[in-house]
Amino acid sequence: MGRDGAAVILWPAIDILDGQAVRLTRGQFGTETAYDPDPAHAARRWEAAGARALHVVDLDGARKGEPANLSHLERIAAAAEAQVQFGGGLRTVNSVRAAISAGADRVVLATAAYRDFDLLDRLLAEHAERIVVSLDVRHGRLAGAGWTEDIGIAPEAAAQRLGKHGVRSFVYSSIDRDGILGGPDLESLGRIGDALQGTFLYSGGVASLADLEDLCNLRRANLAGVIVGKALYEGRFTVAEGQSLLDGCTTSA
Repeated sequence: MGRDGAAVILWPAIDILDGQAVRLTRGQFGTETAYDPDPAHAARRWEAAGARALHVVDLDGARKGEPANLSHLERIAAAAEAQVQFGGGLRTVNSVRAAISAGADRVVLATAAYRDFDLLDRLLAEHAERIVVSLDVRHGRLAGAGWTEDIGIAPEAAAQRLGKHGVRSFVYSSIDRDGILGGPDLESLGRIGDALQGTFLYSGGVASLADLEDLCNLRRANLAGVIVGKALYEGRFTVAEGQSLLDGCTTSA
């Protein structure tokens, strides 16, 4: 169990590019593999398989700097009763409001949160617990602008700074491991878990139930969930199998 006995949740990933549910390799555009021509269909499938929450990323929006797939978000939110978390190109007050209006239960900031603390403070004041900040890490440093730019900040320092502004929900994404099914970055996860205040979801490299067990065995009290994409699309394990394992996970030390 996570903090205060809360369950550790498996979040199937639905990454949208050119209208399809895809997965990138190490966050690089041009490496995508399309898995479902309809993101809403993917959402229905994951929910039917037992998903309690969905992690939706607007890859077109992340690259352009503004949401490009709000219509797909609306369809996903209408199709599934699971909690929906949405990110990608959310860099203004209006874009965050639009995502929430389209059905997002939580919205994920990245580039904007690092570069505009006035904006971050305003969004936290307006939306509180619905705000999540993603720490997208490549080669030990934060990446922004759709993972194409080196922000020049260590993730631990960013987590501490964001915590001072009141951020309490994070995603920690290992871009180096994303989409390669090479296992999670356990060492970095431990460091970031110590640095941030609040809870976080881990993303990157999960390929098997054994990888989920390894994450559980770190016994991180603030690990609230695990985002999984390619392993689910390729049938390495099912949503039900993954969630069952996480339900038995004792993450508190």
